[in-house]
Amino acid sequence: MKDKQQNTLIIGAGLCGSLLALRMGQRGYNVNVYEMRPDLRKTDISAGRSINLAFSDRGNKGMKLVGIEEKVKALCIPMNGRMLHDRQGNTFLSNYSGRDHEYINSISRGGLNALLLDEAEKHKNVSIHFNKKCLSVDFENTTARFQDYETKDEFIEDADCIIATDGAGSALRRSYYLERKFLFSFSQDYLTHGYKELTILPTENGDYKTYKNALHIWPRGDFMVIALPNLDGSFTVTLFLSYDEGEYNFNNLSTPEIVTEFFQKEFPDALELMPNLVEDFFENPTAPLGTVKCSPWHYKGNTLLMGDSAHAIVPFYGQGMNASFEDVVEFDSILNKYEGDLSSGKAGWETIFSEYEKTRKKDTDAIADLAIDNFHEMKDHVGQVIFQEKRKIEMALEKEYPEDYSSKYSLVTFNEHIGYREAMLRGRAQDKAILNMLSDGIISTEDDIKDILDKVKTETEAILEDDRIAGLD
Repeated sequence: MKDKQQNTLIIGAGLCGSLLALRMGQRGYNVNVYEMRPDLRKTDISAGRSINLAFSDRGNKGMKLVGIEEKVKALCIPMNGRMLHDRQGNTFLSNYSGRDHEYINSISRGGLNALLLDEAEKHKNVSIHFNKKCLSVDFENTTARFQDYETKDEFIEDADCIIATDGAGSALRRSYYLERKFLFSFSQDYLTHGYKELTILPTENGDYKTYKNALHIWPRGDFMVIALPNLDGSFTVTLFLSYDEGEYNFNNLSTPEIVTEFFQKEFPDALELMPNLVEDFFENPTAPLGTVKCSPWHYKGNTLLMGDSAHAIVPFYGQGMNASFEDVVEFDSILNKYEGDLSSGKAGWETIFSEYEKTRKKDTDAIADLAIDNFHEMKDHVGQVIFQEKRKIEMALEKEYPEDYSSKYSLVTFNEHIGYREAMLRGRAQDKAILNMLSDGIISTEDDIKDILDKVKTETEAILEDDRIAGLD
């Protein structure tokens, strides 16, 4: 493409921004990336943010796209299912799928981000600048104002298009909202729960203190603890808890004694693994959990929101990073369609941005809603008998009829060829079908599995048809 000396300015060098920079660099665009934080390859900047994340098939599409799938695999720890811990310390492993090849991975946020930055910088046409905070974006003139953290100097950068991958606190989204130059819809909804990162340290000889290949969950109805493994033998532990409701909440866990009492009562087996609990608890920040939705994601052909800046979600489906990587894949496929027109002047970035938003937004809205659903499922439903029966049936269906049945979780996590919205509609209908038939005694875990499959399929189609008639799909 002749016109690829076009300058693309990317705001934010996190996971989405660094993958986008790498891909645009591979395509031959002139790319400048500005990141407000220091270079994470030279300094530790975790600051209470998730140290590790769940990486699954949708995210891996992005790695395949840029040709680094094997390098990323080396950073991954497979997690085959959820290891549930009750109050007595009993454990129960619930696999994510009845198909052995389907699992998710725990991956280091910093390790993956560093790899993507290294790969992006291999391209001479990609430059990444750290410690440069974006203050505002003039989207009429396609310029962005930055401040250098060290010198405090302010400067303006211009480009042919600006793509903001600067997360939930996006400077471009704020400029869209504050400038009031066009009709911009924006919502930010917080859960009444926050989260705090804790750690299970490795044993003295560097081994894991508990089962390595699972996502551990301690579901307790209104709150929960989860733990994901790291390559160094540790687990990153996250406590999800209400700010001010319930006997124990973040506002009243104010002394070492109360924190220890809370864990002794609710998570005794976790407490045994965490002699460092109190220190971590008071050292690490408590952070909020919110969902961001907005529209439109772009202004004319100048500027575009991508990743969390367009659609931040709560972490309970393990899809935040995967959705952002899938954004880059979807954007790339739109570029494939229109890039020839772009170079010949028949189409501008406006066409590309509009088409991208039209195809993508319905899916990111769906995963935002699914993540809220899964919050309630993880902290409460996984401990209920009817839910466990449903999972048992779904595991059997996936094992016996791998081509004919996928649970909602599998549709979202492992069926990367279908969109989140389609996965949500079908998955919710299936859940409803199985739960209704279990509670009405129409099916049970003892029934013939082929008979169950036929009934579930028939009932699911009936629910989907009802939803279509009611205009819910």
